[in-house]
Amino acid sequence: MTEKTTFLKRLRGVIVSDSGWQRLQAAKQQAVFHNTIGQLDSLDVISQRTGLSYNTLIKVHRRETAVDRSTLEAYFKSFGLILQPSDYLREVVHTDPMEPTNLEPINFQGPLPLNSPFYVKRLSIEPQCDEAILKPGALIRIKAPWQMGKTSLIARILNRARETGLQTLLLSMRLADTSLFGNLDRLLYWYCAVITRDLGLPNRLKEEWDELFGANYNCTRYFEKYILANSDRPIVIAVDDVDILFQYPAIANDFFGLLRVWYEKGKYGDSSSHLWQKLRLVVAHSTEVYIPLNINQSPFSVGLSIKLPELTAEQVDELAQRHGLNWSSQQANQLIALVGGNPYLLQVALAQIKAHGITLEQLAQQAIAPEGIYSDHLQRQLRYLQQYPNLMMALTQVMTSSIPVELELVQAFKLQSMGLVKIHNQQVTPSCDLYRQYFGAILPQITMSTTG
Repeated sequence: MTEKTTFLKRLRGVIVSDSGWQRLQAAKQQAVFHNTIGQLDSLDVISQRTGLSYNTLIKVHRRETAVDRSTLEAYFKSFGLILQPSDYLREVVHTDPMEPTNLEPINFQGPLPLNSPFYVKRLSIEPQCDEAILKPGALIRIKAPWQMGKTSLIARILNRARETGLQTLLLSMRLADTSLFGNLDRLLYWYCAVITRDLGLPNRLKEEWDELFGANYNCTRYFEKYILANSDRPIVIAVDDVDILFQYPAIANDFFGLLRVWYEKGKYGDSSSHLWQKLRLVVAHSTEVYIPLNINQSPFSVGLSIKLPELTAEQVDELAQRHGLNWSSQQANQLIALVGGNPYLLQVALAQIKAHGITLEQLAQQAIAPEGIYSDHLQRQLRYLQQYPNLMMALTQVMTSSIPVELELVQAFKLQSMGLVKIHNQQVTPSCDLYRQYFGAILPQITMSTTG
């Protein structure tokens, strides 16, 4: 007699819910009235007030990776709030009690640990990055849709740099409060302050920052005369999520122009070039650069350009083996047709198949179920779309059409940055069957309910 396997639920952590996030934003705005400088508290201030690290704060802000409940309690308390059950969602995983659990907790929402057996190397890309980051004045640009492995790759580039004795730090632009994007001087002041703090240097911005000279000059001089001059070894700065700046063209042009200037300073051959050669930059973004940038000022036309590709059928087959599955190439292709070559969607599918012993056909039937394995992911995408009605209408066209659709260029790029579509010769198609099924069904319903 076959014994039915019972799967246990294990609570891993919590993520801020939509209602909790709204409470926080309201509390933050209220705090502005009590702030003597009339500004939102920076994450630096929140970190000092709560004792939470920058890495933890970014997890809270991204709302993608679970954190301890006590972390959220401390965060909410810092704004005078008591954490309520409705303020968070619990991350639940199903585990087979007969399966070994001593390898690592599987969480594919954030960057994979350096020792993760589930990280698939891009052999055509990583050796280039390892070589480039060791060159004086290097600049590496990484582009890929959401959850394609950009931050995981950055972690490995930084690890390679550390192994050779370089200083490294990672800064996500998501750490910057929205209020900073309205003023270049405040943004660059914050940028310098974070870099100074992360390098363990005393903050000398008040002494060095002179409003008479402007933000770009002040920031450049601070890096050259203080940060680089006081470093006895090269510094690798990885700036993640820079596409946030694309929404603020005036700020973006100056910020990206500044990175280009720094890159070129290492090649001038003048008295300060040796200092700028100490600086190596890694810049990562999700979308195409759809804002107008001067070709002679843009950092997106120099350095090493890396575009992360989707995983191939061979890589999916290898990944299936790491999950303990003995697959054929046909099964790998079937899974790619369902969820595309996105590493996150693939990892979740393979983990589900292994844990529950289901077939690909059963997975496909459950893929868009309200309580299915992709429900949180799909709902998060939908919530983002609902903030932009024109973008949602554009996606409705793509998902309900039997032929490729031509969209306005910026809309196509934004949808591509979410991983929802593919663009070929200006023709837009769904990136995988998962999105076609889900959005092809739900978007027309939303349209009817709003117009009816």
